[in-house]
Amino acid sequence: MSTEKTIYVVGCCDTKQAELAYVANRIRMQGHKVLLVDVSTHHPSAQADFSARIVAASHPQGADAVFTGDRGTAVGAMGDAFERFMVSRNDVAGVIGLGGSGGTAIVTQGMRALPVGTPRVVVSTMAAGNVSAYVGPNDIYMVNSITDIAGLNSISRRVLCNAANAIAGMAAGARDETQDDKSAIGLTMFGVTTPCITQISELLGEHYECMVFHATGIGGQSMEKLAAGGFFKGVLDITTTEVCDLLFGGVLPATEQRFGFLADRPVPYVGSCGALDMVNFGAKETVPEQYRHRNLYVHNPQVTLMRTTREENIAVGRWIGERLNRSQGAVRFLLPEGGVSVLDVPGMPFHDPEADEALFRAIEETVHATELRRVIRVPHAINSPEFAAIAVRHFNDII
Repeated sequence: MSTEKTIYVVGCCDTKQAELAYVANRIRMQGHKVLLVDVSTHHPSAQADFSARIVAASHPQGADAVFTGDRGTAVGAMGDAFERFMVSRNDVAGVIGLGGSGGTAIVTQGMRALPVGTPRVVVSTMAAGNVSAYVGPNDIYMVNSITDIAGLNSISRRVLCNAANAIAGMAAGARDETQDDKSAIGLTMFGVTTPCITQISELLGEHYECMVFHATGIGGQSMEKLAAGGFFKGVLDITTTEVCDLLFGGVLPATEQRFGFLADRPVPYVGSCGALDMVNFGAKETVPEQYRHRNLYVHNPQVTLMRTTREENIAVGRWIGERLNRSQGAVRFLLPEGGVSVLDVPGMPFHDPEADEALFRAIEETVHATELRRVIRVPHAINSPEFAAIAVRHFNDII
């Protein structure tokens, strides 16, 4: 296999041959090596450097698993095949894909398997909606196609030309390789735990590159993907609020795989209960009917927070505890008895010591304590200097 760096142009050549060829030519004009990859599932084209049958052969069950005649299963299987195809390449300078809903699903599945920092652009009819299913915890750039990708016209040429120029520029641009030789650590933060993470970063920043992830669902997934890949020397997962949204229908949920990296890799880990006092919704009028009577706090016009109850906290504590039990490395999970967010302290609207105590007890009763895995009560609020100092101390102990 050639090791000359290549930009891959990907899409369904049976319906988008002209558009793909146009993009490929625009990239070649800028001096890049380009290979066209066909991921058609109905009428594979011969006008590609890698035919759909070659890509489909990467499927674990062979090409016949892709060309089933049923669009739904074929798209899913081609996505699996294209993912394996891309992972097998060692010459990727960048990838650009074109697609409607099916094509976008296929090309982004392969893109998501590539390392963070790999240039990836998708021109898609789906780009103006919720793109989280396509992008996930990755740096994939999605461009709204404006018109459907169904022929070249004065609008589509402009959009496709811009996208081609973008991927060519990304692949050609010099990357910032500046390093300070510090090991990276991952931290999770929310607006209501910002003081804690700021203090921890100040305490550890001299020795570590502190990478902070906003606990918005995708933020947690991004942190875990990097941790699972061995990118971090350790993790301070202080803000685990995404679990509440997962269990109770909030808009910033974790996935069922939250904490999964702890079972696969012994990453030194300090966790806590940051913002487990809340479930996130959109504007107040969007809060589900069954929650309208609850303790709600308008964080801003687009975000409404709901205080978790004692019963909900018990469920959250058990869910977290069960996953911590799968950990392979050193774990310290801290319980901030003074409050789990800036809203959960005396005088603030979410202050509820009884609900917090139910959460703490559920975690303590669920976690199987070992020499490596410990749950520790801290008699301070999560955003206090004392809590930050204790978190850092435990991190230093296990690192």
